[in-house]
Amino acid sequence: MVKNPTTFDMDLLFRALADRTRLRLLSLMTLDEICVCFFVAVIGTNQPKISRHLAYLRRAGIVKARRDGKWMHYSIAIPQDPNAARVLNEVLTWLRDDPEMQRDRGRLLKVCCAPQLPISIQGAPRPASLTTTSSPCMS
Repeated sequence: MVKNPTTFDMDLLFRALADRTRLRLLSLMTLDEICVCFFVAVIGTNQPKISRHLAYLRRAGIVKARRDGKWMHYSIAIPQDPNAARVLNEVLTWLRDDPEMQRDRGRLLKVCCAPQLPISIQGAPRPASLTTTSSPCMS
């Protein structure tokens, strides 16, 4: 059966959501647009593996990427399809309350709010929400 290119690929969406690492990446992106190097620092997996998971999420239509010099930033992209958007929003709500996801977000804040970034990510742009005066780092 050939799929209509204008319809959202729900099979791909559900396959993208069926992997714990990809769920962890999505959970971290609920805080802000994140540079790939921070995913590596928080999740503790190598950069090529993280990039493959992010590419899968992009193909599923739920993540978008932006290049800033040598840095790649990723953020959540809510699908145009209302059913897909509803599924993604429900998953993101569930992730907010999951203890492992909360630990990951805590590690991200700890890394981003440190006075000096780890050597492996020095020079990387911190998430914008963590550099404002109302950020958790400034509290």
